[in-house]
Amino acid sequence: MLLFFTLGLLVHFVFFASIFDIYFTSPLVHGMTPQFTPLPPPARRLVLFVADGLRADSLYELDENGNSRAPFIRSIIMHEGSWGISHTRVPTESRPGHVAMIAGFYEDVSAVAKGWKENPVEFDSLFNESKYTWSWGSPDILPMFAKGASGDHVYTYSYDAEREDFGADDATKLDTWVFDKVKDFFHAARNNQSLFSKVNEEKVVFFLHLLGLDTNGHAHRPSSREYKDNIKIVDDRVKEIVSMFQHFYGNDGKTAFIFTSDHGMTDWGSHGAGHPSETLTPLVTWGAGIKYPQKVSADIAPLMASLIGVPFPLNSVGILPVEYLNNTDLFKAESMFTNAVQILEQFKVKMTQKKEATLPFLFTPFKLLSDSKQVDILRKARLYIKQGKFDEAVSLCTELIHLALKGLSYYHTYDRFFLGISVAIGFVGWTSYVSLLIIKSHSNLTRSISKEVKVAIGIQSPRNYYVYCLLPVPIWYAVLKEFQVIQDLVASLLTFPLSHFVGHLLICTLGIEVLVLSFFYRYMLTAGLVIFAGWPFLTQLWTRAKVTSLSWTFFSLLLAVFPLMPVVGRKPDLSLVMSAGLLVLLLSLFVITSLIKRKNSFIKEELLVHLLQMLSTVLSMYVVYSTHNSLLKKQGLPLMNQVVSWAILASSLVVPLLSSPVLFQRLVSILLSLMSTYLLLSTGYEALFPLVLSCLMFIWIHMEQETLQQSGVCYKQKLTSIQFSYNTDIIQFRHLCLDDIRRAFFLVFFLVTAFFGTGNIASINSFDLASVYCFLTVFSPFMMGSLMMWKILIPFVLVMCAFEASHFVFISQHFFFLVKDYGSWLDIGTSVLVCSLNLPLEKIFCDF
Repeated sequence: MLLFFTLGLLVHFVFFASIFDIYFTSPLVHGMTPQFTPLPPPARRLVLFVADGLRADSLYELDENGNSRAPFIRSIIMHEGSWGISHTRVPTESRPGHVAMIAGFYEDVSAVAKGWKENPVEFDSLFNESKYTWSWGSPDILPMFAKGASGDHVYTYSYDAEREDFGADDATKLDTWVFDKVKDFFHAARNNQSLFSKVNEEKVVFFLHLLGLDTNGHAHRPSSREYKDNIKIVDDRVKEIVSMFQHFYGNDGKTAFIFTSDHGMTDWGSHGAGHPSETLTPLVTWGAGIKYPQKVSADIAPLMASLIGVPFPLNSVGILPVEYLNNTDLFKAESMFTNAVQILEQFKVKMTQKKEATLPFLFTPFKLLSDSKQVDILRKARLYIKQGKFDEAVSLCTELIHLALKGLSYYHTYDRFFLGISVAIGFVGWTSYVSLLIIKSHSNLTRSISKEVKVAIGIQSPRNYYVYCLLPVPIWYAVLKEFQVIQDLVASLLTFPLSHFVGHLLICTLGIEVLVLSFFYRYMLTAGLVIFAGWPFLTQLWTRAKVTSLSWTFFSLLLAVFPLMPVVGRKPDLSLVMSAGLLVLLLSLFVITSLIKRKNSFIKEELLVHLLQMLSTVLSMYVVYSTHNSLLKKQGLPLMNQVVSWAILASSLVVPLLSSPVLFQRLVSILLSLMSTYLLLSTGYEALFPLVLSCLMFIWIHMEQETLQQSGVCYKQKLTSIQFSYNTDIIQFRHLCLDDIRRAFFLVFFLVTAFFGTGNIASINSFDLASVYCFLTVFSPFMMGSLMMWKILIPFVLVMCAFEASHFVFISQHFFFLVKDYGSWLDIGTSVLVCSLNLPLEKIFCDF
């Protein structure tokens, strides 16, 4: 038993790890030679303004009076520079957005494990290639470019992280701090000869990271007065800084300016996904080397490198926008040629790495860009430049860049198909093996015991690829060892009438498809729950337990409403949160009343526990209401509210253990404790969701009792007499039947409903930061993410508690494992989360 449990954990760990090795590997390569244009650059210095969280429409559109919110930037657009729309990629977060701008590639997804702050993989950047870079702004952004730089030439000046407070009275102070520090810096440079000589060098970058707009957008929404006023303040201060630069450098015309944003923001104040409001950001450039007004799109990293004459960042995959450059055609052609060689270098290194790691007779090169074609294109491009055919040279270099980028993608995903097939074969084999063990142990089929399979995998290479490729071998060997069981299973299935077999197969297929589609279309959960509502009327349950059947139908239909509600974009509605709190209090009063009536089983300690839980609910309601009003008045999060919130969260994990071990009382106690925390994390209708879900779970337990009694498996037993800690060897009760598949499907469906009932957990922008404001308002990605994750887990915990209670009336744990395995074929992001949450389900393994 222990051996199988350990083996199960190991296999699941391997399958889970394969997700990251197949899909989430770093695309970066190292070992390239720096490439730069041999001609003198148009600018000696570059000033980069990044207004974090600024939407393109918010900057470009006119206000209600027909005036621009950013008159200085608009005057640049009209008279001095080039402008356009910058298209960011998902995830639309600050770190990947800045990496794309400053390093020229799309962020390695493994960075999310470090909160987008630290560098999981070292990369080159414009700052590293510059002679000197000075940067001011958020401590979440600046350090990652300083840590990745070689030498001591990237200087950062950051404010304290505590300033990033979503409950602060004025988030524009984050931006004014940056502008003031820049002015102080240049004032100090006039009196410091060493610093003065550095800032007058060529190939110098000044980076101003402005976080105020992002903070105001999260706290007040992009349509708020605070957000729009922040745009005006940024515009005014940018004008001051530009004037200061021109005065400091004596209007030498050697300064290039770029104003842009790392990502946008939705109407409800979130970002992370791919909505146009998140991906469309403004881009305005002017100064040395920039053409006069025109509207084009651009990759920013190669543009900045070209303007100041530094090598293109080694990992950059951006294409130089020659349309922006106000320079000779020779300079444009040479710069484009350099850009092409720089990206081609990455392609060559990637190809070499993959070729060295693959057996020669198995290696398949990228046919569209052979060695001879590379040489031919480069030779032709150089010839065109010598002949003065600059447009043809630029066109040819652009073609080479596109081919090299396709080749990079080809080699990055080179092993994906093979590894995916290997993991799939192993996964199907493991599912088949567990199914055979269940059938052998819990059916009337043969119980011949096969020899114990002990397999040791010898791996000479530490690479995980060997594990994924070799793991299916012992798994399928174990499956074939159960050949007698497979024979008996096939013989048993052949005894079924063909119409019954096809009917059951179609129903199972339809159920699985509904589960699969519900991961992508939440309304499929509504469809499933509506079908569930009619279940009692399709069986004899309606005649045996009418009240229970009607209750099941009512709460199934009520729960079916939640997936139809909007995931995001809703405004906070405290009245719904307060209503949920009142319903919890009414439920508590009902439980206390019912317990008092049963004087023999009721003791004072139990009453004290319930009163404590009622007090927690009242405090949660007060904290939510008080915190909301305090933030509206811009008075921040009250310290007392914060202390009470954390105390309620901690107590909710302990108080249920003090309740009676009687099944019904323990389940109610868990619900009441978790609801106190859930209220603190709610902003609207979702506060009602766990309550409705739990009511349906209580009724489900009763329904399964009725079902088992109807089939003659067991006698009906009151839930008030069952001990939660009671352990029963249910293997001795009965064999598996077709009804167990239905029970297993119900469980999996309720788990999916618990996750997706009020939002898509795989989408970053489904979360509203306002949900955690009762606990903290200072930006802390890990803490805020943990609280949001706990909010998502609470409905899951409630379903699993009902599942544990149902352990006393049915044995769907076995089939739950099997049906859950199908979920891993869904979208990889959702599968990672679902798989990781289900790994600790020890009962699934222990029952074997």
